[in-house]
Amino acid sequence: MATTATTRRRPRRGSKGPNSDLSRTITDCTRRGDAAAAMAAFDAAVSDADTPPRLAAHQYNQLLHLLATADRSSFPTPAAAAARRVFAHMLQAGAPPSEATITSLARVTAAADADADNPASAADEAFQLVATMKDRYGLSPRLRSYSPVLAAFRRAGDAAKAYAVEAHMAASAVSPEEPELAALLDVSSTAGDAGKVYEYLHKLRQTVDCVSEETAQVVEGWFRSDKAAVACRTGWDAAEVKDAIAANGGGCHRLGWLGNGPWTVQRVTVRADGQCGGCGYRLACIDIDMQETQRFADSVAGLALERETKTNFSQFQEWLEANKGYEAIVDGANIALYQQNFAEGGFSLTQQLDAVIAELRDRYVKCPLVILHNKRIAKLMENPSNRHLIETWRANGALYTSPSGSNDDWYWLYAAIKLNCLLVTNDEMRDHIFELLGSSFFPKWKQRHRVKYTFNKGKAVLVMPPPYSSEIQESDMGSWHIPMEEKSADERVRSWLCIGRASNGAVQEMPSTEASSRMQQRLPENKAEPVTGKRKDRG
Repeated sequence: MATTATTRRRPRRGSKGPNSDLSRTITDCTRRGDAAAAMAAFDAAVSDADTPPRLAAHQYNQLLHLLATADRSSFPTPAAAAARRVFAHMLQAGAPPSEATITSLARVTAAADADADNPASAADEAFQLVATMKDRYGLSPRLRSYSPVLAAFRRAGDAAKAYAVEAHMAASAVSPEEPELAALLDVSSTAGDAGKVYEYLHKLRQTVDCVSEETAQVVEGWFRSDKAAVACRTGWDAAEVKDAIAANGGGCHRLGWLGNGPWTVQRVTVRADGQCGGCGYRLACIDIDMQETQRFADSVAGLALERETKTNFSQFQEWLEANKGYEAIVDGANIALYQQNFAEGGFSLTQQLDAVIAELRDRYVKCPLVILHNKRIAKLMENPSNRHLIETWRANGALYTSPSGSNDDWYWLYAAIKLNCLLVTNDEMRDHIFELLGSSFFPKWKQRHRVKYTFNKGKAVLVMPPPYSSEIQESDMGSWHIPMEEKSADERVRSWLCIGRASNGAVQEMPSTEASSRMQQRLPENKAEPVTGKRKDRG
């Protein structure tokens, strides 16, 4: 007998149904960027009480992302209200939100301030979403979570709340990048908060080398303002400023707005030798600061002591502590083996290594320090001419022999960092040893300290570090030089912001700080070219 009752069967996998239709619609709308159509389909599905939608978490995220990126002019209903509906349904359905979920919701909410009567309230709501995602959902905010909130407070002109966002970022171990720092600079400038502008300029300096056009306009706006003209520090101690610049590795003193009166802002180019085309100031070759240098040296020593025979490397540290006067460290094996035939055991001591040492002697009063491995020394001593050279270097205190079983890379790298001097090597320092360092300032240190070399008719040609750094610089006279992004990467056409005060006087010479002047003294007379001959002076 046939039954009168019917049972609802679960759709087979892959069968068509309202949820599969909605999923396909959302996916298709995401590809086309059509937020209006996606929300129309979602609202229609939600309003159907018989077949409520069942969506995966990533599909809710697709909807929220569409709303966050939608052009408001083409979206018929308020995007923030639509986003709240989607998020509420997501929680009700038990789909777990992710950081991307909260970030998209905050982005939509923050963008609503442009249409709101009270723009700060929309920014407050967005900040609340980001600030509580850790406690509510166990999610860690990322930089992209904070960016729209900062932008909203910037539009609202609310400096105090923008500073609160930055404080929350710091507590979450999230560092602002150029767009966020530009927003903080702008809102500080609008508020006339000279102290905060100074703080964020230095944070910008630590974060980027060159600034975008948008950031440059924010900086120009501040320096042309009345508030900037009255931000001052008079009667400063010139020696204190120079010492601060030396401690910071050159390029900044961080002691506040030096001088008084209005600022002059101009866009200029910089000569190959580092001289500003606007004010004549000689830009610095910037190094990592003293604290970073010490941490770097300690890091290298710690790794070396783990991988080398501890007694051997400790003895080297003690020896180096008692012999600090070297101005250049020479990677002896790298130079002696340059373009030699390894199969034939090529090791050109007299023709290559001695040529480099002779060139360095022409530059410095004290001999450089050559570091060579013990097994190489033993082999070289078999040749009488080599033996004479080695004995001469030893007599002059210009040679350290790394012991058997050691890796001499640790020795020459540590010496160059510890003594804060030049390192002569063509080693790119990219192998596993240098990967262990994991230091964010290692590339910067290498650029400022490594001297590369080649040979021309038996004569050493040294390629010195660049004569100046394309980085934001603050001078000992209170002026600022800020490089702008250059797509061609051609330093000759790069634009710089040259910012100074007439009351501080024209700057013609580079400040003679310990850090910057020492680096400049090591550069050739014609700073745009490699060096092949003797220097005529040391100034």
